[in-house]
Amino acid sequence: MKRYYFLTDSLDKLTAVEHDLADNGISKPQIHVLSRDDSGVSNRKLNGVEAVLRKDVVQAMERGALIGLAAAALVLAVGHYSGATTSVGWVPFIFLSIVMLGFFTWEGGLFGIQEPHHDFKRFDQALSSGRHLLLIDIDEKDHGILNRVTAYYPELEFSGTGNGSPNWFIGLQNKWRNFIEVMP
Repeated sequence: MKRYYFLTDSLDKLTAVEHDLADNGISKPQIHVLSRDDSGVSNRKLNGVEAVLRKDVVQAMERGALIGLAAAALVLAVGHYSGATTSVGWVPFIFLSIVMLGFFTWEGGLFGIQEPHHDFKRFDQALSSGRHLLLIDIDEKDHGILNRVTAYYPELEFSGTGNGSPNWFIGLQNKWRNFIEVMP
């Protein structure tokens, strides 16, 4: 999927855009609004970007996990080449390597929670000035719908593209939403 970014000054217009996109077959998990006005997004029942996804936690944890894997491999290599495994066995080294992997992954997440998401950094100035960012994830087949709906709203400022959520993830969110709606 491809993600399209649009900036605007009005949350009310974004409410109308979201409804029009939904009426034309774009599901709610494909549409998100990023704004510093969280209460305005919530009051209008817009699909806001989750707090954890506003920060660079996931990418930082991935980097931390890679460093943790290297540290774990180093611990296992030291245990093997030092000959210590013959006297104390592999268990302490395996345990320490698991601890190293977990520690560096956790530390990466702590670093990432302090930084805005790498995809949203370029919009930081616009968001700080009170503007709102609309994110729409679509397949190539839905491109006509996006063009038709956004053409109706000239106040939407096209602000670029990026990588969207995977199809399987959007599908799972749609199935979950349908399951919740059917439940009594």
